[in-house]
Amino acid sequence: MEKHPIYSERVRQIPKQFSWIDHRLVQHRHIDRLSHQASALYLFLVTVADARGLSYWSDKSLIERLGMDDAQFRSARKQLVESGLVAYKQPLYQVMPLDARRQPVLAVPGELQSIGRILRRIGEGAP
Repeated sequence: MEKHPIYSERVRQIPKQFSWIDHRLVQHRHIDRLSHQASALYLFLVTVADARGLSYWSDKSLIERLGMDDAQFRSARKQLVESGLVAYKQPLYQVMPLDARRQPVLAVPGELQSIGRILRRIGEGAP
């Protein structure tokens, strides 16, 4: 099927600033496993991240911008971290690559975790 823009005078251009959304987010079904809140947070972080995937946004600013309460926001961030899509160490966010062969993320640097949790995550094949 040959595709043509509906409004040829309004075809989007790649902006000068850096940002992208990797197609593998859908192709590898990462997005299917996220809540709406986690998807919104991921979209925001991908949009504001620099070329290395890094950004500094406060919880307060993100909660306000995304229209979430504190519990929804923390749950969304936890989903993204546990799925390996985002790393977080206050105040820094890092959007992680969607490589098919990514290495499991067992812990955020500086974050203490129980041996039981680490072994459980390894056994589940979770990041």
